[in-house]
Amino acid sequence: MIKHIVMFKLKEMEQNKKQMVLQQIKSKLEALNGQIEGLVSLEVGIDFLQSEASYDLVLYAVLAGKRDLEKYQNHPLHVQVANEVVKPAVCARIVVDYEF
Repeated sequence: MIKHIVMFKLKEMEQNKKQMVLQQIKSKLEALNGQIEGLVSLEVGIDFLQSEASYDLVLYAVLAGKRDLEKYQNHPLHVQVANEVVKPAVCARIVVDYEF
């Protein structure tokens, strides 16, 4: 089993727009649950502290194995969400993948 954790920092934007974008990203990513073989679970959390040191959003996914992580990353549904919703709004991200 693989844990895939990604933290995102959004570009500077007006606070109301930022909250809308965060909710949109959360919704679109969580909609991938049950849509991609090997993706056991996926949840997205929005940071409530919003401090200077905080990242805005975290994705926590569990995948069946290393090959499933690669399939997930290249799956057309994931690529579409990444290209249309995530990448245009994000200025930085940090990723950790590990077996458990």
